[in-house]
Amino acid sequence: MELQPAIATDSPSVEAGWLAAAALRSPLPLSSSIPAAEIQRLSPAALAYLGDSVYELYIRCYYLLPQSRTRTYHDRVVAQVRAETQARHLEALLPHLTEAEREIVRRGRNATDKRPKRLAGGTYQAATAFETLVGYLYLTQPSRLTELLARLDLSPSVSSHATVDRNSSS
Repeated sequence: MELQPAIATDSPSVEAGWLAAAALRSPLPLSSSIPAAEIQRLSPAALAYLGDSVYELYIRCYYLLPQSRTRTYHDRVVAQVRAETQARHLEALLPHLTEAEREIVRRGRNATDKRPKRLAGGTYQAATAFETLVGYLYLTQPSRLTELLARLDLSPSVSSHATVDRNSSS
């Protein structure tokens, strides 16, 4: 079976999009091993915990090609997994979310009242909501997760400044 690129873009990182999408097709099909009723009972904090690692793996795979120095990989990944960037990603995705997905986001946003001192509360809550959505979709609808993540502009030059929807025609 030949895998197709999940991200259509003119950027040189088409391979990166394919690789990142392949990372979401986990060799460990967690969604089939956890009953749907159990997934629904998971706390937003548990979903965010999972979403944090799933999103970081996606970003690591996205930047794996073309090959770079380890420090370059690290800097690009850190720029994407920062709470401020995740909050901007959530903002970019909101118009494309279903009502059920918006409910997961709401639950995730309300799940935390703690935050690092360097962040505004709203930023940390939005980042937690983003991670909650990623965790939930990873367990329930990995193809939908891939579709949503493909909408994010993950180019290194933009990551620390803004998130732009590459596929705004939907």
